[in-house]
Amino acid sequence: MLKFLALAGGVAGAAALSQFPEFSQQYLQRLSGAVDELRVSVVAFDTLANAAGVTREEALAQLDGSTFLTGLQEHHGEQVYRYERLSSDYNALRQAEPLQRLAQVWRFNDPDLAQRTWDDFRPAVPVTTEGLLCAGIGFAGGWLVLTIAFGLLKLPFRRFA
Repeated sequence: MLKFLALAGGVAGAAALSQFPEFSQQYLQRLSGAVDELRVSVVAFDTLANAAGVTREEALAQLDGSTFLTGLQEHHGEQVYRYERLSSDYNALRQAEPLQRLAQVWRFNDPDLAQRTWDDFRPAVPVTTEGLLCAGIGFAGGWLVLTIAFGLLKLPFRRFA
C-alpha cells in the first residue's frame, strides 16, 4: 500500500512539474510586457530629471513637501525599483532554457504577474523534451518525498533486534 501511495506521489509530482516549462514561458511573456510598460515611465522620469539638470535620485528627493508630491515621490520610487527588479529577472530568465529556469524558480517572484499567469494558465500534455524531463524530475521528487515521509512514520513502529 505504501509503495502504491509513493507511486501516486511520483505521478502527481510528474503531472505538476511537467507544466513548469509552459507556465514559465507564459510568465516570461507577461514579465516582458511589464518591463516594457515600466520602461516608458522610468525613461520619461529620467528624461525630465536630465532636462532639469539632476539625477534620478535627486529628482526623487525633490518630490517632497506636500502630500501630493510625497505620494508622487513614492509612486515613482516604487516604479523605478520594480522596473529594475523585473528587468533583472527578465534578462536572466530570457537567456535561460526551460530547465535552467527551473533552477532559477526564485526569479518568479512578482506576485501580481504570477497570479495573473496562473489565472490564465491551462494545463497541457507535455510533449517537449523539457516538459518530459520536468515530469521525470517531478516524479522522482514526489516519489522520494512520500517514501521518506512514510519511512519516518513507520520508524516508531519498527522492532529493533
